[in-house]
Amino acid sequence: MQTFKISHPHQINKSEISETVLALGYFDGVHKGHQAVIQTAREKAEEKGIKWGVMTFHPHPSIVLRKQQVPEAITPLEDKVEMIEKLGADYLFIVEFSEAFSALEPQEFIDQYIIGLNVQHVVAGFDFSYGKLGKGTMESMPFHSRGQFEQTTVPKLKDFDRKISSTLIREVIRNGNVEYASKLLGRAYSGKGTVIHGEKRGRTIGFPTANISLQEGYITPPTGVYAVSVRVDGQLSNGVCNIGYKPTFHDEKFPKPSVEVHIFDFSKEIYGEHAEIYWYKRLRSEQKFSSVQELIEQIAKDKQAAEEYFYMQS
Repeated sequence: MQTFKISHPHQINKSEISETVLALGYFDGVHKGHQAVIQTAREKAEEKGIKWGVMTFHPHPSIVLRKQQVPEAITPLEDKVEMIEKLGADYLFIVEFSEAFSALEPQEFIDQYIIGLNVQHVVAGFDFSYGKLGKGTMESMPFHSRGQFEQTTVPKLKDFDRKISSTLIREVIRNGNVEYASKLLGRAYSGKGTVIHGEKRGRTIGFPTANISLQEGYITPPTGVYAVSVRVDGQLSNGVCNIGYKPTFHDEKFPKPSVEVHIFDFSKEIYGEHAEIYWYKRLRSEQKFSSVQELIEQIAKDKQAAEEYFYMQS
């Protein structure tokens, strides 16, 4: 996949790009709705016998337009790029969403970023907008196209009566419903980080844990115990994860919760290794126990519940 990082005004010559079918969107999460847009672009390209690509924008428009703090991402840019590449795109255009870019009139956006990049067919969701104040829509695109390209609008994808959207997925992750988030995403919600030294208390009670410091930008699910998988050093293993403040041992809360995973059938030394956690199901909320023995008994139950969950999924 050839990747172009573009700042406005871009200097790409139309002759540098093959005729292309282009999927347009912000694509946070690359969820089922986004996949429908991207897959449609791929199919159109196959019909036409030409290349296909994806155009996304960075940073989030709300940072520039509303001066808001960056919303936590379902898929930070690095993950988004990785997922789009796995889907087989020939081109990826990452457009810097700046004040200058946001001030483009709809016709200017189309002329410079669609026609000017040799796009023969545009695919986007029904609610995609472009140009200053989002005045350009999929309904106005045929007018702005000047007859230079065609377009396909992908309709709303719903789960029952709810639109599958990045906003909905962020909401359900923050509520701890990672199982439903996985359904909307078409895969388990995940986050990357590094294995760091913790309090090392787990090994003293028979449940050694990997303490994982998640990279900035991910949505951390709420405190509680989860059935998870962890990929470390290329190996994927199941486990049980506690996100929280360990109230059995601490009266005061730390600035942010720890993320600790007891990995099943695992004994490697992995401090400093990169790890990716896949959250599958929230098993219970975090609670304070009256004794360490009571905690040990509950962890054993949590482990059994997680093992039963993965057995039922296999």
